[in-house]
Amino acid sequence: MSDKLSGIKSAFETDIRTVVDLDQWEALRVAYLGRKSALSEVMAVMKDLSAEQKRTFGKKANEVRAFLETALAQKRIELEAKGTHANLIDVTRPGVKRHAGHLHPLTRVEEEIKQIFLAMNFSVVEGPEIETEHYNFDALNIPASHPAREMWDTFWIKPITDNRQPTTKNKMQNRYLLRTHTSPMQIRYMENHRPPFQIIVPGRVFRYEATDASHEINFYQMEGLMVGTNVSLANFKYVIEEFFKKFFNDPDMQFRFRPSYFPFVEPGVEVDIKRKGDSKWLEVMGAGMVHRNVLKATGYNPDEVQGFAFGMGTDRLAMLKYKIPDIRFFYNGDLRFIKQFKK
Repeated sequence: MSDKLSGIKSAFETDIRTVVDLDQWEALRVAYLGRKSALSEVMAVMKDLSAEQKRTFGKKANEVRAFLETALAQKRIELEAKGTHANLIDVTRPGVKRHAGHLHPLTRVEEEIKQIFLAMNFSVVEGPEIETEHYNFDALNIPASHPAREMWDTFWIKPITDNRQPTTKNKMQNRYLLRTHTSPMQIRYMENHRPPFQIIVPGRVFRYEATDASHEINFYQMEGLMVGTNVSLANFKYVIEEFFKKFFNDPDMQFRFRPSYFPFVEPGVEVDIKRKGDSKWLEVMGAGMVHRNVLKATGYNPDEVQGFAFGMGTDRLAMLKYKIPDIRFFYNGDLRFIKQFKK
């Protein structure tokens, strides 16, 4: 058996010297390493050998196979270096441009917003998209009987009932829903932190409503909150004006603050902007001073600390910045739209 292996090795060494192209190389590989090769035929008789013979012969056979594979690999490298692989690769063919990925426009806008607020010493925090009724409504001064509940079309999550356990009043009050705004994070953060602080909260929110050019069932918001002992609307005005001037790169931007109503702030304001070259005011944000009831709900003394909160739609800011006419473009997956926002 060992003589047969030596003969295969010797014949291979002779044959490989005559190989001048890849077609001959492939034929040689099949002849010596293919399923019907001489080496395979010799290996097939191993089953009839004794245990000691198998160990000796198997070791020798593996050495021969390794020699053949190494020699074939080296021969292929030599052939390709000489250009004999031209039948496999057309070196005159133009190269294929590689298309690198890039950020979605909403991601780009969110990152830009974050960087502006981080430069003003705000921290970025995030909260859960599935919320309890307590954090989404009750603690934000919107109890079940409050008419403002109708301002938010809510996706309620059907509870999994356990017939073995009686339904308690507390469990009923702690119903779950897809958050309708990022404001619940105000409560969660204030419960675990003491002022002074300033945060922004980016995230996705959900509304059960018909979709059109300006409405989607899910979209993105950016919440803001600053709380301290001497925080006022004057602080809010400065922060927001600085933000929008940087975001739209318009130092001459005009601002208008209109009285408005939101259950979790008092007083409440709507913020309008007029950019250079625009003839109309654009509503961009709802805000106000954090309501006393909201501060009390988190254990704060509203006579000692005050704060302002604001919320703005990331989608809307992206639409304004890039002149996008329909919010649904962000979510339809059309790459022709997405590819327009390469840097």
